[in-house]
Amino acid sequence: MRPVPTRRAILAAAALTAVRIPAAAATPPLRLRRGVNTWPWFSLTREFPAPRTDYGTPPFQEGRPVPTGRDLARLRAAGFDFLRLPVDPGPFAAAVPEERERLMADLRAAVEAALRADLAVLVNVQANGATHHWNPQNFYGDPGAPLFPTYRRFVSDLARLLEGIAPERLALEPVNEPPQGCGAASWLTIQDDLLGEARRVAPRLTLVACGACGSMITGLTALDPAPLARFAPLLFTFHYYEPYLFSHQGAPWMREPVYRALNAVPWPASAGRLESTLSAVKARMDGDAGLSAEAKHDAYTLTEAKLGEYFAARPDKGYLARHLAMVGEWGRRHGIAPGTIVLGEFGALRSDARYVASHAEDRARYVRDVREAAEAEGFPWAFWNLFDGMGLMDDATKRLDPAIVTALGLRLPADDR
Repeated sequence: MRPVPTRRAILAAAALTAVRIPAAAATPPLRLRRGVNTWPWFSLTREFPAPRTDYGTPPFQEGRPVPTGRDLARLRAAGFDFLRLPVDPGPFAAAVPEERERLMADLRAAVEAALRADLAVLVNVQANGATHHWNPQNFYGDPGAPLFPTYRRFVSDLARLLEGIAPERLALEPVNEPPQGCGAASWLTIQDDLLGEARRVAPRLTLVACGACGSMITGLTALDPAPLARFAPLLFTFHYYEPYLFSHQGAPWMREPVYRALNAVPWPASAGRLESTLSAVKARMDGDAGLSAEAKHDAYTLTEAKLGEYFAARPDKGYLARHLAMVGEWGRRHGIAPGTIVLGEFGALRSDARYVASHAEDRARYVRDVREAAEAEGFPWAFWNLFDGMGLMDDATKRLDPAIVTALGLRLPADDR
């Protein structure tokens, strides 16, 4: 232990005598059940390379998939009751006043379209880590981050916008996946500041708090929620993609060399064999012209070791349930109703069908198992994602994936049968 108590330690000690978060605040938080993330509706930007810090016009890629009013109605018919809408703050922060006003009007129109489809909306401010300037580190890497005042103003403006539309049907999550370490005092300071500013301008709007270390379970369970009671109505959120060897197999954006060639990883682990998975990995790696022979050798050696651990651990539905039970216990310990703890992201990447035909079935089983584990704890959830390689809907045809719809416990709307 450190000789000088940290802010987290001081707050934890104070919590022993603190009043618990009331079961029913004067204004109850937004009730959510089954949602879907709608990236890249207000993501996928056209920023210029360094040293420039501006965006093209329009700042969002025109060819990106976005839902139409009819698509939103189909989601409601399938059984979803809310959207989690990720918004990249970069274009708003970089824009001149006239352009910013237009972007805010576009965002307002998207929120109102969802409300017309009888979908509640949880707006999540999701800074882009791949951007050289308008990124999480510059926005809120620490309380003195160079762009924090700009970010804070955007959160304030967004809260004011949502308060003026329909605060009883909307919620605001000021930060996505904070990069600070679990329980970091700097994150507590930043979150308190952002929630306080949002509450100042939006007294009725539901706000959403999270833990640090990428919004993982360990980040939330390290969070002392007692000091946040003053920001009610309030929800809490976390993300879950464990085990990553399954959910992110083949992900090109992952930094670790293991993921690039991963495929044929089964779910549960007992549904496959280490030897056949390694054979599929080697086949995919051999066809990768972007890696040298030495890099492939090193990546395969690491992959072999990690997959050995995966199959030895034999993760299954019980593994998922034990993880989510940690969040349930955290909530019970602090007197937080499970219906106010949102599993804000979960899902799995589609694997390359050239290497394994059975992955679609494994993916659907995994999605079902996570969803059922969340529901067993009483948590609302938002599937990641509507589009892209982890999507529910085909980017081009807009057809819903029947296996994933079923795995989510929903029903195909009439147009998709």
